[in-house]
Amino acid sequence: MNSEFKTIALIGRYQSPEVADAVLRLANHLRDRGLKVLIEQGTASATGLTAGYAVASYEDIGVNADLAIVLGGDGTLLNSACRLAEYEVPLAGVNQGRLGFLTDISRDEALTKVDEILAGKYTEESRVLLDAEVIRAGKRVFHTVALNDVVVNKGELGRMIEFDLRIDGEFVYTLRSDGMIISTPTGSTAYALSANGPILHPNVAGIALVPMCPHTLTARPITLPDHCRIEIVLLPPHDSRVHFDGQTRYDTRAGDTVRIARAPHQVKLLHPPGYSYFAMLREKLQWSSTPRHG
Repeated sequence: MNSEFKTIALIGRYQSPEVADAVLRLANHLRDRGLKVLIEQGTASATGLTAGYAVASYEDIGVNADLAIVLGGDGTLLNSACRLAEYEVPLAGVNQGRLGFLTDISRDEALTKVDEILAGKYTEESRVLLDAEVIRAGKRVFHTVALNDVVVNKGELGRMIEFDLRIDGEFVYTLRSDGMIISTPTGSTAYALSANGPILHPNVAGIALVPMCPHTLTARPITLPDHCRIEIVLLPPHDSRVHFDGQTRYDTRAGDTVRIARAPHQVKLLHPPGYSYFAMLREKLQWSSTPRHG
């Protein structure tokens, strides 16, 4: 057992009682190996595991855990990653959901793969976060981080919105569209992909800008260096809505500026032996693994 990991936090899919068995099985497995186990308080409440294990807030996990294991889908890992990034707690994901781009350990192999990670048999990968804020009349009125993407869209309006795009303070263009997706490499296989954006390998230091249904055929996706600061200035009379990883949203007004830049913290993901980014893409995107002839 690798002495690097002594306190393990378990985080289950939010308000999902069906993960209770998986969380309990893994918790017992870890405790039997002499490790201290923390159960995230929302997970403990949803699964009934409020007795027998220490219940911890995300702050407690950030301060005390050496590793956080997320049992759920990509949404659960996105939420956990953003809340724990500033503490630099590494994460491993057990897929209890559907696609599992980020939660790459299958539920059937969870105990075996977790043991391999605990034994030091893993690869570590850093993922970039976006720091996002909404500026209104010169003051910040909202601030958060996102691992996948920041999406500015028309909200409940039945018409396009109009906005100026600025990069590092320089005016780029004015666009009428349904909105704009600002994506990290992690998010390039999510919403941005469905809007015909590029797939960015996680090691690419870039941010993708993907227009949504633009009113001009020449507005194409752009990949920027991840040190750029991106500003979307909403033009009257259009209000809009901003989504962060599809989990948090904020209603913006005409005249607001949505400002996005690379966050100072990164997310650490631990992958078990045998993990391959391209194998994951083949499986999740149903690419052909072998060419067909004839």
